[in-house]
Amino acid sequence: MSRLEELIQQLCPDGVEYKSLQECTQKIDNIKWACANKDYQYIDLSSVDLDTHQISNTQIISADNAPSRAQQIVRHNDILLGTTRPMLRRYCMISSSYDGQICSTGFCVLRAQDFVLPQWIYHQITSTDFFAYVEKNQKGASYPSISDTKVKEYQIPVPPLPVQQEIVRILDSFTELTAELTAELTAELTARKKQYEYYRDELLTFGNDVPLATLGDVAVVTKLAGFEFTKYVRYSDSGNIIALRGLNVKNGKLDLTDVKYIDDSDFSKLTRSKLHIGDMLFTYVGTIGQVALIDEENKYYLAPNVALIRSIDDRLSPQYMRYYFQSNYFWKTQINKLLQSSSMQNIPMEKIRKFAIPLPSLEEQQRIVSILDRFDALCNDLTSGLPAEIEARRKQYEYYRDKLLNFKVKALQCNMKI
Repeated sequence: MSRLEELIQQLCPDGVEYKSLQECTQKIDNIKWACANKDYQYIDLSSVDLDTHQISNTQIISADNAPSRAQQIVRHNDILLGTTRPMLRRYCMISSSYDGQICSTGFCVLRAQDFVLPQWIYHQITSTDFFAYVEKNQKGASYPSISDTKVKEYQIPVPPLPVQQEIVRILDSFTELTAELTAELTAELTARKKQYEYYRDELLTFGNDVPLATLGDVAVVTKLAGFEFTKYVRYSDSGNIIALRGLNVKNGKLDLTDVKYIDDSDFSKLTRSKLHIGDMLFTYVGTIGQVALIDEENKYYLAPNVALIRSIDDRLSPQYMRYYFQSNYFWKTQINKLLQSSSMQNIPMEKIRKFAIPLPSLEEQQRIVSILDRFDALCNDLTSGLPAEIEARRKQYEYYRDKLLNFKVKALQCNMKI
C-alpha cells in the first residue's frame, strides 16, 4: 500500500474530481444490418455467467437471422452491464476474442475515454455504491430495468492515471488471489459433498429386516387446486405470511430469496393450505423431487403445484423422511423410474402416495438424522463450514474493493495488507 499512498500524496493530496460515466465513456456504433455481409458472434444477456462475469456462450448471427436487439458493436475492453433485472449483476469486460462482435441492447456498453482506464470503470461498476444506486434508480416491479441514461449519470472518482493503474493492479492481484482460494475451497466443498452423499446413502440403504411402508398409509399426501388458491389469495411483495411455491423448495431447504406474501388474503377459505412445523413439501411439476421441511408456525401457506406430505404415523420422523427423499437410492428406485415412463415432467398424487419408505425404529431414524444434520451443516449452511469460508473471502474482497475505490474523503485511508 505504500506505493499507492505515495502516489496519492504526490498526485492528488486534496482529493479527486468526480465525473459521470457519460463524461468518462465514448459513443458506440450500431451495426447496419443492411450492409452486413458476414456472420457475427451475438452476446445476449444469457451469454454472461453470473458467477465468473465471463462470456460463456454466444450464438452465430447474420443479417438473415439477427434478433431485433442485436444492434451494438463491441470492442476489446468495453464493459457490458445488463440493464434488464440489473440487480442480477450481469456484467463483464469484452476480451480481444469478441472485438467487433455484436451485443444486445439489453446491455449498457461503457467504452472508456483516454483519461480513464477500462479496468477502472469495470471495478467502479462492480462496487457496492454503484449497485445501491442501481437499486434506487431501477424501474418496474415484476421486470425491473434501468436506462442507459440513468446508468451514465452515476458519478465516479477520476484520479490521475498512475493512481488508477496502481489501484487496478492491487484489485486485480486481490481478485486473482481470492479466485485461487475460492477454487481450492470449492474443490474441498465438492469433495465433502460427495463424501456426505456417500454416507447419507449408506445410512439410508436398508436390508430386508427393515419394514417398508407405503407413503399414503403413514402420511397425508395432498395438493391444492389452483382455483382454490387464486380465488381467495392476494399476492404482494411485502408482509409476514408467505405462499410457498416450487421455486422456494431447493436442496432440502426452504429458499426464501424470492417470495410472495399473502397477508391480505381470506385465510378462512385457506385452511387446507396452512402449513405446520414438520410438514414436508415436495415439488411434483417441472423441477421434480425437491423437498423442504416447515420449521415455523403461522408463517407459511401452500401454493399450487407443490405437494404437502404430513406424517400421521408416530413411526415416521419428518426429518428422516426429508433425508430419505434426497437419497440416491430413493431417486434411482422410485423417482427416476416414474419420470422415465412419463412424457410430462410431473408425478400424479396417486403415484406419490405409492412411494415405498423404509421404517427403521424411531431411535434409528433419530440417529441417522443427527449424523446427517452435522454433515449437512458442514456442506451447505452459510453460517458454518466451507461455504461460510467462501462467502467470507467474497465479502473480504468486496470490502477492500469498496475501500480502495472510495475517494469521497480528502485522501484514501486504508489500513490493509496485500
